[in-house]
Amino acid sequence: MSSLIDFRKGLTLFVFVTCLAFGAQGQTVVKGIIRDAQTRTPLSFVSVYFKGSKGVVSDEDGRYSISTTNPKNITLQFSFAGYKVLQKTIVAGTTQDLDVVMEPEEMEAVVVNKRRRTKYSNKNNPAVDLIRKVVDNRDRNRMSAADFLQYQQYEKMELSLTNKPEKLMNNRLLKNYRFLVENQDTSKIEGKSLVPIYIEETISNKFYRKAPRKEKTYVLAKKKVNLGEFVDNDGITRYLNSMYMPIDIYEPNITLLSNQLLSPISDLAPTFYRFYLRDTIELDGIKLVRLNFAPRNPNDLLFRGMMYVTLDSNYAVQKIQMELTRHANLNWTRELRIKQDFERGTDGRYHVVMSDILSEFALSKKASGGLVGERSVSYKDYVINQPGPDSVYEGKTEVMVDAPAATTDSFLVVNRHAALSATEEKAYTNMDSLKNMRSYRRLMDWATFFLAGYKAAGPFDIGPVNAFYSFNPVEGFRLRFGGRSTPKFSKRLYFETYAAYGFKDEKFKYFLSGAYSFNAKSIYSFPLNFLRVSFQHDTKIPGQELQFVQEDNFLLSFKRGDNNKWLYNDIFTAEYVREFGKNISYTFGFKNWKQQAAGTIVYQKPNGSDLTTVPDITTTELSAELRWAPHEQFYQGKAYRIPIYNKYPIFRLRYISGIKGLVNGDYDYQQVTLNIFKRFYLSQFGYADVVTEGGYTFGQLPYPLLTIHRANQTYAYQLNSFNMMNFMEFVSDHYVSVSTDYYFNGFIFNKLPLIKKLKLREVAGFKLLYGGVRKENNPAYNKNTFLFPTDEDGKTTTFSLDKKPYIEANVGIGNIFKVLRVDLVKRLTYLENPDAPDWGIRARVKFDF
Repeated sequence: MSSLIDFRKGLTLFVFVTCLAFGAQGQTVVKGIIRDAQTRTPLSFVSVYFKGSKGVVSDEDGRYSISTTNPKNITLQFSFAGYKVLQKTIVAGTTQDLDVVMEPEEMEAVVVNKRRRTKYSNKNNPAVDLIRKVVDNRDRNRMSAADFLQYQQYEKMELSLTNKPEKLMNNRLLKNYRFLVENQDTSKIEGKSLVPIYIEETISNKFYRKAPRKEKTYVLAKKKVNLGEFVDNDGITRYLNSMYMPIDIYEPNITLLSNQLLSPISDLAPTFYRFYLRDTIELDGIKLVRLNFAPRNPNDLLFRGMMYVTLDSNYAVQKIQMELTRHANLNWTRELRIKQDFERGTDGRYHVVMSDILSEFALSKKASGGLVGERSVSYKDYVINQPGPDSVYEGKTEVMVDAPAATTDSFLVVNRHAALSATEEKAYTNMDSLKNMRSYRRLMDWATFFLAGYKAAGPFDIGPVNAFYSFNPVEGFRLRFGGRSTPKFSKRLYFETYAAYGFKDEKFKYFLSGAYSFNAKSIYSFPLNFLRVSFQHDTKIPGQELQFVQEDNFLLSFKRGDNNKWLYNDIFTAEYVREFGKNISYTFGFKNWKQQAAGTIVYQKPNGSDLTTVPDITTTELSAELRWAPHEQFYQGKAYRIPIYNKYPIFRLRYISGIKGLVNGDYDYQQVTLNIFKRFYLSQFGYADVVTEGGYTFGQLPYPLLTIHRANQTYAYQLNSFNMMNFMEFVSDHYVSVSTDYYFNGFIFNKLPLIKKLKLREVAGFKLLYGGVRKENNPAYNKNTFLFPTDEDGKTTTFSLDKKPYIEANVGIGNIFKVLRVDLVKRLTYLENPDAPDWGIRARVKFDF
């Protein structure tokens, strides 16, 4: 699953901010296309500015958009090397389209060429030669090149609404929120007004040692807006950190918005970018050359912009400004800009002193309102190649310096590298007032109900709503109602329950759970430290494992083929869960499980020439699980954590021991399982999610207690299941599996005429399972164990993997309408099994950038 993305990562907040989106007023806005007067071709990188004010640069299609709040008529100027300067008088207070043509400067001599435009080439191109020298000197110019480094860092992350139409200001529904939309900033983005709704500030002292490598952060002060109980405030911080990761322009790839984008300072850059030399200036006695760059294919996830490069032996970047191309295959993002400034240090290298990332999100390119996210970081007080005491580098990577919370504001006022604007200052008090408003809490309560499925009722949440009604062949129509307690009830004790009734089997089902939190935090929030005891009397499909949804979700009631293998279960569990700061967690558990066959499943074993039916099986298990997820980040939803994947693997090791005779346990056995997840980033070629898993079960057991491999008979594409495998089709007591999903991010479709306008993305993958059942657990060899189930014709429907693996492969199209993925899935082996599907179409809703 991807990042927002799963879109729940920010949907609750997004619903609120979308309701308050607004547009600019009282400004002069001019936009249009700039063309060559002779060839009529669009001109990119033209400087467009109002006299005496800052300006913009036209994009690769020659388009520009600029605005000013100057109340007087002004002159708009167009300037580009090799062309005459063009001036236009603009009437103040208007919004107008202005397409212009620029005349080339007159030359003393004219050389006629049959081709209007020289074909771009890397060969004999001085701009390409220069960028290759920058690439060759990357390692010596990075901050990590120093043996020791110290500096102070001030970081500000901000979310703001953009645009404020007059009709919203006069809307009665928003009259209580008018104090928010009146607090606007019109200076940050040309032509737009911003209303800050979230601000987070951090001042830190940073220490770096090259050998042995160590990075240490001492947080001196931290302050952020609190958006209230309906939003995971810490999750917002983690989410913003993952979207706007620190930028190192010398890295081959830059990670932004959960994607990797090829840096213009990369070994592959000349293959995917065009480079142009513009002009040369001198600064502090060092010559700098301006190098412009743009993607060869404007639909690729690449940057366009310019950088100033030193013409000394360092070939270092002194300044860089870049943005995503307008046609880039990126969802919800209307604009993304990066700026970095560097200063020469005492070691002769250029060190970053300012880094700014700004992006604007909207439902569409033409939407009037949106959301702007910005991460600004400034650096000062560099101390280079002077080692600190060993004690400075010891201990945790990040340490919060103890200081009274009451002094945070005064410390920030004195030590901010740049003062907050009046609009930003007011955002703290505005949002504090907002979260205490009854209308805001009511809005967020209903938004949570529709998006997460839970409705607050005092100290309890009612839900999940999508499980209130479902149907299946065993229970027929099924009604369910439940809920759980919240921290309003108790910060230590948590309860959850539901009751359900099947109208076909005419049986009641229920679930009861109680938990005690040892750290007085919610049992759903990091770091977990709780003991939970539960009892469930309900139905279950063997071999179905779901993530982020309930098993009786209404949409999952629709299934292909025969969905007639079920169990009635009585399950008592007790588990202790503990998480630690280094993203290590462990779980100790006790489980007593009584399972009774239902549907077409019958537990039978040979008894001489007859068959004996076994009414039920009882097992008692002790378990331990260790999970390690380095640098893991996530957004905490109402019921599930939504992961924000990174480049680090996730390990999960689980051990289970079944004990015969303990609480009526029928069998002795042991089981070990190891699962490893890893996301591989492949720069311009997308990324791949790879999951490997292996397991071994020790002991002599009937097939219901072996590993029943995860199958899927719904029409949804499930990442962690075999989508062409039937429920309970394969069992194993030893196995290994590999699952790969490869996301091309439009690498192929972006190059196809017409199709590239649809912003589609290619996906592909395969799933492989190899395993088997030992003779003592296989009814073909052991006549004292349970027989595999059969269908109405007496054909066996459950199998062990023989000498060949189970394999299925898929190819698909993603990003359909920005939210839908559709796959063609082909089963490649074991097609001779009864009712084995050959191929199928599966769909998945997936919100991505």
